[in-house]
Order: sequence, then C-alpha cells, then structure tokens
Amino acid sequence: MEEVTTTEDALPPAPGEERHAALALANSVVALPGGHATDLLGTPSQTNRWLTDHDLAPVDLAMQEMCAAQLRALREQIRALFASRTAGVPAHPGALSAVNDALTRVPTARLLKWDDETGPYRETPHPTTEVVDHALAALAASAADLLTDPEAERLAACGSPPCIRFFVRHGRRQWCSTRCGDRARAARAYSRRTQTAEG
Repeated sequence: MEEVTTTEDALPPAPGEERHAALALANSVVALPGGHATDLLGTPSQTNRWLTDHDLAPVDLAMQEMCAAQLRALREQIRALFASRTAGVPAHPGALSAVNDALTRVPTARLLKWDDETGPYRETPHPTTEVVDHALAALAASAADLLTDPEAERLAACGSPPCIRFFVRHGRRQWCSTRCGDRARAARAYSRRTQTAEG
C-alpha cells in the first residue's frame, strides 16, 4: 500500500465484528484499490473515536499519539495471529507475546501509598494510560477468545484483493462485504471476457 488516508471508508462491518472487538480492530485499516488505504486509527482523535464507538473509552479522552501507536501496534500483532490462523501456519512468537503482554497490562489491584500530610491512599494511574491499558487488555482478550473459540474454524481473510479484512465465514461466503464480492465477480467476468477475446 502506498498511501494511508485518514478519512473513514464506507465499508460496513465485516461479519463477526459485532461479536468480536478484536476483529473490528484488525479491520480498522482498509486497503482500497489503487494502492490506497483508510486507517481508522490514523490519528489520536480517530483512535479516540474508534475506542468510543466500541465502548472502550469515554468521548472526552485526551488521546495521545503514544497511546494511539500502542493500539495500532496491537492491531498489527492481532492481524498477524489471524493471518496465521487462516493460513494454518504457526503463529509468530512476537505476536503471541504482544497479545499476552496486553492481556496482563491491567493491574489487578492498586497499590497502597502514603502521603506524609494526608495519609494512606490507593495509587491512581494516569487516567488516559489506564483507559488505554484497559482497552488494550479487552481487545487482546477478544482476540484470544476468538482464536480459541470453535468459531475460529470459520475465521477467513477476504478473497477480494486488495482487501485485507478478516471476517467470520457463514456458509460458502468468501468476501467480507457485498462490495468486495461485487468487485471479485466483476474481475472474474472481465478475465473471462478477455480470455474469450484472445482465444
């Protein structure tokens, strides 16, 4: 892909995204014809909107680029795991480590601290970091759940280049959307016409 645009694309959610937030995360970058792409996490404000739309962050979160970059990095590791699963090949150890690291980012308890003037208190992490850590952990858990669920047998990569989205297959469906299916059928029809004209 040559260019990553930051405008939202009109593709509907791929089948399975409504049940698996990690699938929606994996599909938050969309390849478009002509070597272009739409990245729904391209900027901190877009990342904040994506998290809000998926009930993983408040609307007024002051998202920083560092946190948005963490989410994009997790997306690439989850995409790598989904690609391994759909291709039937072993997962890259780095992708597994990244998901497991995200799963364990959220502390199970806040530490007890002591202020000389006000006394004991529980440690409160930086609010934005805490929200992002919880979102990363939730998305990692969603990926782990999908990959270990019987539904993982139906996890598929869209069969209409240049699309790079994943979806949960129902029946013999090979595409993540009607638009991709139409594009694939049009390409096959064009190929048949070209071969007939040459033959």
